[in-house]
Amino acid sequence: MKSTRHDLLIIGLLLSSIAISDVAKTDPVPISGDVPEAKGWRVEVVVDGLDYPWSIAWLPDGSALVTERAGRLRLIRDGKLDPKPITGLPPVLVSGQGGLLDIALHPDFADNHLVYLSFATGTPEANRTALARGRFDGHTLQDTEVIFENADPKSGSQHFGSRIVWLPDKTLLLSIGDGANIRQQAQNLGTHFGKVLRLKDDGTAPADNPFRNRPGAKPEIWTLGHRNIQGMTRDPISGRIWANEHGARGGDELNLIEGGQNYGWPEVTYSMEYWGPRISDETSRPGMSDPRWVWTPSKAPSGLIVYTGDVYSGWKGDLFSGALKFQQLRHLKLEGARIVGEEKLSIGRRVRDVRQGPDGYLYLLTDESDGALLRILPTGT
Repeated sequence: MKSTRHDLLIIGLLLSSIAISDVAKTDPVPISGDVPEAKGWRVEVVVDGLDYPWSIAWLPDGSALVTERAGRLRLIRDGKLDPKPITGLPPVLVSGQGGLLDIALHPDFADNHLVYLSFATGTPEANRTALARGRFDGHTLQDTEVIFENADPKSGSQHFGSRIVWLPDKTLLLSIGDGANIRQQAQNLGTHFGKVLRLKDDGTAPADNPFRNRPGAKPEIWTLGHRNIQGMTRDPISGRIWANEHGARGGDELNLIEGGQNYGWPEVTYSMEYWGPRISDETSRPGMSDPRWVWTPSKAPSGLIVYTGDVYSGWKGDLFSGALKFQQLRHLKLEGARIVGEEKLSIGRRVRDVRQGPDGYLYLLTDESDGALLRILPTGT
């Protein structure tokens, strides 16, 4: 009997340390907790002195634009941070999670110089997520205009969503949070809350959006049932759209985003209320899309990227997801649309965004008052 208990203990320890991919063989939705540390990397500071940076976009000349949540757009050129912020931005509400958020260049930026910015606008009592575009002349944004706003205001300073992803047809996807205290609106096609929207480059709704002809539905909606997507990316090889979103207490999700789908929140979720019980008794339901990966406890997912370079051995084609709470970068090993393993890069600072630079390296932005742009370097096997 003693030997049996010992064997069971050993088996339990082994099960707690195996790759998550082995769990995925028996659990329809893999649940990720702690994972092994990645090897063969180190981190270096490229630029510091940023005030809660949120997103970065590289320009054709190798310089980069960085958003700061406090409502400033900064320029990094030749490895140095320009002390003067870019002017010409729209008015930004800076409150809680709200501020100047994502940035993306138009696919034809080399010709039209258009920069797109998502941000919070309004007051703490009545605010919404908005999208603006302006023409960057190297020093300022010219002809800046707000081209889209959430149709309805909310109170509070949480859950703005705000990630921007361009599609090959030069439409864009924009994530909108569920408004926090009005989370049931994520299931309401008559609002933008808790949705991924698909917009033309002028902010209007394309004619072929999946809910365009449904009575009462907002024509911009691409998918519904989301809590707060703060990481979204398109795999340029497969064309798949991936998004990671915050759960409440536990239940952070990685989803494969497909137009017309319902991702369940808050009717179907692994999350628990911050004050105790489960939010829903259901983790899956026919007609709703299951997540591809669930993080419990919550890692507070942020930026997301599919790595396509050749700098790091064995990382090409895989997902990299930032973790605010855990102060990590998570490496998710992909085989097609299936996650087969996970490991962590412990950064020791809150990771807000992760991007692939034009030089093929992975870059991170840290969510701090003295935030930094970091670069991941390989150190060998």
